[in-house]
Amino acid sequence: MTDATEAGSGGVDTDDADVADVGLDEVAAIAERIVDNVESVIVGKRAAVEHVVITILARGHLLVEDVPGVGKTTLAKAVASSIDGSFKRVQFTPDLLPADVTGVNVFNQRTDEFEFQPGPVFANVVLGDEINRAPPKTQSSLLEAMEEKQVTTDGETRPLPDPFCVIATQNDVEPGQTYELPVAEIDRFTKKIRLGYPTADEEATIIGRMAGTHPIDAVEPVASIGDVRRARDVVAAVDAAEPVRKYIARLATYTRQNARLGVSPRGSLALLRAAQARAALDGRGYVIPDDVQTEAPTVLAHRIRSDSGTDGGDVVEDALERTSVE
Repeated sequence: MTDATEAGSGGVDTDDADVADVGLDEVAAIAERIVDNVESVIVGKRAAVEHVVITILARGHLLVEDVPGVGKTTLAKAVASSIDGSFKRVQFTPDLLPADVTGVNVFNQRTDEFEFQPGPVFANVVLGDEINRAPPKTQSSLLEAMEEKQVTTDGETRPLPDPFCVIATQNDVEPGQTYELPVAEIDRFTKKIRLGYPTADEEATIIGRMAGTHPIDAVEPVASIGDVRRARDVVAAVDAAEPVRKYIARLATYTRQNARLGVSPRGSLALLRAAQARAALDGRGYVIPDDVQTEAPTVLAHRIRSDSGTDGGDVVEDALERTSVE
């Protein structure tokens, strides 16, 4: 591998680099404000909050799998409030229909016409609460929205708000009362994370904060939707030199050769975008292998299926250990 600065330079002249630096400083500042703001509600989970911010900057979606009561819903609400974005919640249940998510045409007797009533998917941040409680048909109603940022109903396609991010929670303690997510949907989630239980001291802090009104009610925006759009543009322009791109491709190839279902090209692209966001948060205009290695576990593991019983995380760990950085 060439020197990180040399590999990331991409032949950019000094003036352009100065402009990029200004943009990167802004991205890092926006991300830090959002993380700090969410931490006023979510105690002791800074790394998890950073994963959420990186997912949004990488133009992706997040799956949070954990036991009930650890703050998954609060996390999504706090992020939406921090960026002054619209927030909608969908409580997934076995009887939920696709139209309950995407919207439906309703006949208006006064106008003698059908009018589209948008579903909760039309928001900047959409919380899919306990998404695996709904059957696959209903879960699949999100496929077009998550991939193409649009919804098609009755032959008409409507764009979704920009930015658009799905944060879905998944119950992992009642397998007999839940459905497995379709592979096509799993693959559309940029990251999958767990929050985990707080420490005793963190839990005591949480109890103290919750003694009165819920702290989520006091969360104020620290960034605008325009800020998020600009930050995404800057992240998308972060340079990923050919050696880095080939490294990501080799990691994906390793997973395909060592699992029944490996990482798709969509997964490779998600890893690149997450690595770009990680680099921007560190104030760099170029991706280095460390960015890829930091993001790989949360971006790749949930996409992998193995017949041997090996966990996707184990396959990713092996890939990182055995795939050379050239």
